[in-house]
Amino acid sequence: MSLLCETPSLSRRAVLMTGGALFAWAHLPRFARAADNRDPRLIVIVLRGALDGLSTVGPVGDPDYAGLHGDIALSLSGANPAFPLDGFFAVNPAMPVFARLFKAGQAAVVHAAATGYRDRSHFDGQDVLESGLPGPGNATTGWLNRALASLPAGDRIAKAGGLAVGPSTPLVIRGAAPVLGWAPQFLPTPGDVLAERVLDLYNHRDPVLAAALQKGLDADRMAMSDQIGGKTMKPKGGLDAGMRQSAQGAAKLMAADDGPRIAALAFDGWDTHVNEGGATGRLANLLGGLDGAFEAFETGLGARWKDTAIVAITEFGRTARINGTVGTDHGTGTVVLLAGGAIKGGRVIADWPGLKPAQLYEQRDLAPTSDVRAVLKGLLANQFGLSAAVLGDKVFPESAAVRPMRDLVV
Repeated sequence: MSLLCETPSLSRRAVLMTGGALFAWAHLPRFARAADNRDPRLIVIVLRGALDGLSTVGPVGDPDYAGLHGDIALSLSGANPAFPLDGFFAVNPAMPVFARLFKAGQAAVVHAAATGYRDRSHFDGQDVLESGLPGPGNATTGWLNRALASLPAGDRIAKAGGLAVGPSTPLVIRGAAPVLGWAPQFLPTPGDVLAERVLDLYNHRDPVLAAALQKGLDADRMAMSDQIGGKTMKPKGGLDAGMRQSAQGAAKLMAADDGPRIAALAFDGWDTHVNEGGATGRLANLLGGLDGAFEAFETGLGARWKDTAIVAITEFGRTARINGTVGTDHGTGTVVLLAGGAIKGGRVIADWPGLKPAQLYEQRDLAPTSDVRAVLKGLLANQFGLSAAVLGDKVFPESAAVRPMRDLVV
């Protein structure tokens, strides 16, 4: 069953002068706002390692949930109660921002979701999730880049290109369409060839901007990294702090009038076989980082937040039953998290399959009843007007039978 006042924009120069290691294309085009005053943005967050959807958004109303998920099951009572979303589901107490957005109608959950992949390999599962292809292989392009490339020539979103955040460009946004790279966690060293090429380009075309970029690189290295043996390390604070920092930098760029409208971020660390924790512990710390990223986007995008949709996806879920090391193993069904001012929120969208042994997928996993591709297709159709034919042929090849989920955006 279904359970169902504009702020001033930043110029290209102003964005770069705030600091940050930018390395990519040199000219960001400018364009006017749409006649309807809507300026949509889409942010894709890939959670690598397989997110435990049952400890992120717990089906506290299911009588079989607590027994299966044991010590890491969420509860509405106790020292760390979960935030109730409706009469059946509750979100992890590490996510107060998401709970607030949900209550405000700006966040939603699609539960019991999965891609078409079923073999539980991280490598292959991530390949399918990010490539958008029907099976794993040697993919070189991602569905988000193909969506960008499918927009009409001259479209302002296509002109602005995409934004990739991380030490390398996530597969989901690799392809022919132009992509700006921003790496707050793994900054280029002074000898980085790509960084030096960008600086050289600006030295010839815009010396003031080049000086600001160099200053930003130096400041970011000092503030966010430790140099050990000449290697750039992750920022202090761990993966959870890195999520917020990544979102802050991405929001700064996407809030600009001439900034990218489409972005991809990849966060690692979600493989929780041992000592996963539920309301507290390792998973809760990671979810707190993701929650901080949602808040950083909300704050950093300012007036652009109202037209923004964020989707957090993972390669597959985890087992319904905890293992002997108080963790969970590779599973199937999980959650898709949606947030943003453009999201038609306040809903948990789920054709709930149940958690009795006969209802579990292969008697071990939450059975998937929604296709992640349907969610992604719905967002791309709502935000950017891509047709079902383009989505089913070019963006997600051989997926015509997977229909876009409707009414995800206001």
